Parts: sequence; C-alpha cells; structure tokens
Amino acid sequence: MSELNQPHDRLFKALMSNLETAGALLREYLPKEIVALLAPGNPEPVPDTFVSQELQPYYSDKLFRSKTLSGKDLFFYTLMEHKSYPDRKVGWQLFLGCSRFMEQYEQENPKWTLLPAIVPFVLYHGTQTWTIPKNFSELLDADDALRPWLVNFPFIVSDIGPIPDEQLARNACLKAGLTALKYGTRDPREQMAAMETIISALMEAPELLLPIMIYLFTTFQHMDQDVVQGIVVRVRPQEAIKMMSIFAREIVEQHKHTWLQDGRQEGEAKILTRLLQRRFGSIPAWASEKITKATSQSLEEWSLRVLDAQSLEEVFADRM
Repeated sequence: MSELNQPHDRLFKALMSNLETAGALLREYLPKEIVALLAPGNPEPVPDTFVSQELQPYYSDKLFRSKTLSGKDLFFYTLMEHKSYPDRKVGWQLFLGCSRFMEQYEQENPKWTLLPAIVPFVLYHGTQTWTIPKNFSELLDADDALRPWLVNFPFIVSDIGPIPDEQLARNACLKAGLTALKYGTRDPREQMAAMETIISALMEAPELLLPIMIYLFTTFQHMDQDVVQGIVVRVRPQEAIKMMSIFAREIVEQHKHTWLQDGRQEGEAKILTRLLQRRFGSIPAWASEKITKATSQSLEEWSLRVLDAQSLEEVFADRM
C-alpha cells in the first residue's frame, strides 16, 4: 500500500518526526498532573511501530521516551486513530502496543528488575465525538464482582474535533498539523470552509507546506491543481515553482497523475502568472506571451526575480 493511501499516517509521522512538535503535543495534550512530572527537554523517539500491517490504515503509533524530574524513564505510547468514528476496540490496540514494547524491552534488558512506566495516549480526529469508555476493562465480558481482579488500565484520549481551531495548539507546527488532520475526515463543504484557517496556520509554519499539501490533496475531495498552486503561492511565494515541482514528483511517484493533466511546465507558467498578478496586478499580453513560450528554466528564473523586481520589465529583462 502506497503512502498516499495512508495520508493520515504520513502526516502524523511527519509531525512527530520533529521532536519539538512531539514535545508540544505531549505537554499541551496530556493531563497537567503528568506534565508536571516531566523534566525539561523534548522526548526521544523510539524507532519502532507496534501496529500490525493490516491495521496501519486505521492507526498510527509513535513511542516516545521522556525523563521525569526524579530521573526515571517515562514512555508514552501515542496512538492516532484514523477512523471517522470512535473505535471501541482501541483499548485492545493499546494493550497490544504496550505489551509488544514490554516484550522488546525484556529481550533487550534480560536482567531487568523493574519494567519502565508507559502511558497510553490516543489522539483522535474523527467526525463523531468520542463517547466510548477510556478503560480497558470495558472490553471484558465479565461480572462486575470480578473486575477488581481483571487486567485493566485507563488510557488518555484527546478528541481534537470539538476543540475550536484557534485553540488546537500553541506550538505553530503542531497547530498547522492538527488543523489539517481535524478536517481530513470531514465532509467536502467543511473542508473547503476551513481552507483559510489551514492557510493561516501554514503561514506560521511554512516548513510544513509540503507534507500538509500532500495530505490535503489526498484527503480533501475538492482539491485540484489550481487550489494547490494558490496555497503554495500564498505561503511560500519565493519558492513556489520549486515547491510545486517537488509536490508533483511526490504525487507522480505514488502513481497519482491526474492532477498533472495540463503538464508540469504549464503548471509552472500558471504559478508565475499568479506571482506576477499578486506583485504587479493585471498582466499585459506581451508578458503572457513570453510566459507561454518560455522554457522551464526561464520560468524558474523569472519567478525568483518577482519579489525583488520593481517592474514587469525587470522580471523579464535579459541578463548577462
């Protein structure tokens, strides 16, 4: 299965690959009692996944190791659920993930005397509000009198759906990523209505433009080439053609060609035209003709001049 068939997984892992963003997620979304125990600094990622391959379209997981103020290790098993509705079996996946990590830890530390503490944490971005119990024992078919002796653990769930967009995060990268994820499971009308909010978040975290644009393209039903180009021009105008070229390569490599039906060079010409319109207003016929007949190399060179040039003539001037 290609990465574009798992867009939620791809974006979540892109976000969590930045340790500052991962640290912001833990500190902003975990209970304050846990956060108060954490030592300063960002968490350390543990490079493993504990979700079986057949369930990866529905869950993403990341394991992080932090230190408490007392110097002890504290692990966070972070699971992101990609279904549009809460899965009442999520406690089972948490149980499996924590158990597989403990087995791995035991193999790597055969002389252990105490196992490390691990906190299970679910990040949910479905359309339906999370209402199911946050307790493993709810999955057990048992008489109530037995429950004190049964395997059980509570887990933390953060449902980002009901959170107002402006309150999703204080960290700029986390806010941009969570805003995109929040609307990635919504209906097309909600998605397009949220576009300005997403663009505003991206303006504060332009380094996430590429992974978020790929995510939007693969989850927003009404995204097309023109919408993508418009967003790129607004967020990173000085690198618009370069970014669109990288974006195109990412999509083509994953066998999604339809958005490029006009051809990459024509797409570059449209981007340059957008940049010129934003900088100088309406474009005269002579400039449009030069753009239409230009090579990719010329289009890229002209686009680099747009922000500094004082006139259209300066953009297109021949240089030695």
